[in-house]
Amino acid sequence: MRYMVICLFLMGFSIHGSAQNVPVIKSGVDTTFIKIGDQLKFKVSVEVDSTDMVIFPEGQTFSPLETVEAFATDTTRKKDRITLLKTYALTQFDSGSYKLPAQRIEINGKAFFTDSLRVDVATVPVDTTAQKMYDIKPLIQVEKVNSGWWKILLIILAILGVVAGLLYWFVFRAKPLTEEEKVAQLPPYDRALLELKKLDNSKYLIQDEYKQYYSELTDIVRSYLEEDANISALESTTDELIDKLELLKDAGELDLEKDTINQFKNILKTADLVKFARSKPPTNVALQDRKIVEQIVVKTHEAIPEPTMEELMAQEAYKEELALKRQKKKWKLAGAAAIGVILISAAVVVNYFGATQIWDTVTGNPTKSLLDKEWVASSYGYPPIIMETPEVLVRQKVAIHAEAQANIKELQSFLFSDSESLLTIAASSTTFTQPAEPEFEKSIEQLLKSFEAKGAKNIITKQEEFVTLSGVKGLKTFGDAQFKSPDSNTPVDAKYAIISFGGQGFQQQVLLTWEDGDTYAEEIINRILSTLEVKTEV
Repeated sequence: MRYMVICLFLMGFSIHGSAQNVPVIKSGVDTTFIKIGDQLKFKVSVEVDSTDMVIFPEGQTFSPLETVEAFATDTTRKKDRITLLKTYALTQFDSGSYKLPAQRIEINGKAFFTDSLRVDVATVPVDTTAQKMYDIKPLIQVEKVNSGWWKILLIILAILGVVAGLLYWFVFRAKPLTEEEKVAQLPPYDRALLELKKLDNSKYLIQDEYKQYYSELTDIVRSYLEEDANISALESTTDELIDKLELLKDAGELDLEKDTINQFKNILKTADLVKFARSKPPTNVALQDRKIVEQIVVKTHEAIPEPTMEELMAQEAYKEELALKRQKKKWKLAGAAAIGVILISAAVVVNYFGATQIWDTVTGNPTKSLLDKEWVASSYGYPPIIMETPEVLVRQKVAIHAEAQANIKELQSFLFSDSESLLTIAASSTTFTQPAEPEFEKSIEQLLKSFEAKGAKNIITKQEEFVTLSGVKGLKTFGDAQFKSPDSNTPVDAKYAIISFGGQGFQQQVLLTWEDGDTYAEEIINRILSTLEVKTEV
């Protein structure tokens, strides 16, 4: 009896209740002494009537100890009573003596509490004679893959912004008209009168520049006749121009008086004498000629018949066509500039990132997508396998063969597989019933046979030592093979690696497969191996 009491105390058990209709609560731990990072199992057993409602503690209620995992509740039935067994895996990463607090268990709305326990956590001694010590490696600067992509993007956006601004300023912006452009947009009649007024304000006559004066005077009236009366006046001689006016008068297309035509003829002859014979008429004659020219412009404007509706519509259609051509010219210029910017930007991006990488990004290369996404660092199984992966490995249900059940206590397996890229990441942690060293060769041989069973051929095997960053040594089995493609069943050149660790009573393995020549998959595998860590104590 005394022996049983001592055992229950060491296991941390407590018992509440004894009557048949009273809940019976037992709690305890499998050990009260662990090393840093190891796990202990805290078990709570509740015996109640089958109709009772029991709520076990959830979450981080075991502080200062940390909850690693809450296992599913195990239920056993005996007549009208049931026994519920709840197991929690707890750990602590600092050495010291810790109190496991009493836990609240609610039965039919009433609270019951377990006894508190004392747990000692010890540091892991390091034998420097057996384990060789190394200096801390210096920090090295590693350039992040594609770390400068945002700089390229900013440069491209800046170029696009500058080009867009230039196009707006020089092409699409409504520019203010200059004085010359404003004058040019006036009707021929109004423009001719305005230019005659400017001629009045000139100093040609004061400076004895009669040739320049008469040249501008005759050019004003000739330009007006050419634009408003549709007479080719600029390239015609004096006699040719007068003949054209008389022909239009006789045809009834220009209702000008004979005296007006004669006055115009006299002014043109005077201008010819000034320009070619260096004649110099009196100033009052020159001023009178200017007034006569204005009268000729006014009378010609009045003599021109009003345009018909067809002519007005034709003029409007011409203006619209002209505006459309100008708009098309602007858009062509903008399109050419945009294409130029796109080509330059594409050249810069291709030069920086590489054509292959850009193509793989656009087409959604599966392994590149995995490589570029945010990775996950996690621990798998017990004893734990710790590594970073692009996706979380999913726990697998593994059936242990009958002949292996005598040797295997527990097998935990985790897997991520992408059939499109032949990428496989698997981790398994096995504990044995006996504290024997694991037989790596047998487990590796079974994995290779599983490859062959799935159609793999030409399997080449190599082996070398693998050492984690913390110095844990393992066995790396790797090589080439031809795997069947899941889509077409055609052979695909592939590579594989099996990393094996183990110790007394347990074994840990990581399996990796990927397509040969896939550079992104190679980067994924190298990153996984660089972060791989294991704990080798059960």
